Amino acid sequence: MKIIDKLKETKTSISFEFFPPKTKEGENSLFNTIKELQKLNPTFVSITYGAGGSTRNRTRNIVKRVFEETNLTVMAHLTCIGHTNSELKDILDDYQKIGIQNILALRGDIPVDKEEDILKGCKYASELVSFIRKNYKDWFSIGVAVYPEGHPESPNLERDIYYFRKKVEAGADFGITQMFFDNSYFYRYMELLEKEGVNIPIIPGIMPITNFKQIRKFALMCGATIPESLVKRLEKYEDNPNDLENVGIEFAIEQCRDLLKNGVKGLHFYTLNKSKATLRIYEAIKDLIS
Repeated sequence: MKIIDKLKETKTSISFEFFPPKTKEGENSLFNTIKELQKLNPTFVSITYGAGGSTRNRTRNIVKRVFEETNLTVMAHLTCIGHTNSELKDILDDYQKIGIQNILALRGDIPVDKEEDILKGCKYASELVSFIRKNYKDWFSIGVAVYPEGHPESPNLERDIYYFRKKVEAGADFGITQMFFDNSYFYRYMELLEKEGVNIPIIPGIMPITNFKQIRKFALMCGATIPESLVKRLEKYEDNPNDLENVGIEFAIEQCRDLLKNGVKGLHFYTLNKSKATLRIYEAIKDLIS
């Protein structure tokens, strides 16, 4: 089923993101996680795609397995940088043949010292969205990325909104945000979209902080601000993983409850292929989900 149709039918969506493991052991662990989180009846799940197609086959195989072995609606991430249009069509033809109807269309990171790769096919996410719509009409429900604090390469939010609007005009159905830890950035971005008349569903992306060093690295890469008050709380427990995890999960609970009380229509959890934190957060916010 198409995600955009499910979003229209669901008052508050819950969804989860996974990445394709490198080993069989990791794959088995992932499907144990999926089994645990499937109990929450998510609206959909998504599988990431490595830069330059580095996880192409693994992503495809996990997507196919989720589609065939579970009752979950699954979305495949797809980046266009480093792929020719012919390669993109091969990937999309394969997903269509399997029966996959949901794609998260992304530009992807430009490989260091390989800028010529961007000349192979679609250069931007908006071009990928347009490519999918041109070749597959309405077969795919297309999601795109949203950056509440602006994409790291955007000079300002106004320019970021301009490029996001191009993705919507090309045929994007909904958006999922990059992780953020200060809800004010999300509310401000949504206000700017409303002023621009952009009204597709936007789902906040939630990253529970269970490994501070890892998440701080992610945040630096994508330009997400971790509030100084939270940093100080986490730094107290850098040598105590259990307490640090509790602080991170408690913060995510507070963040989610605030978003839900302010009318968001869904939450997308970056699970890092684990279920514990997401299950704890859901248990604490389920009274606000209907």
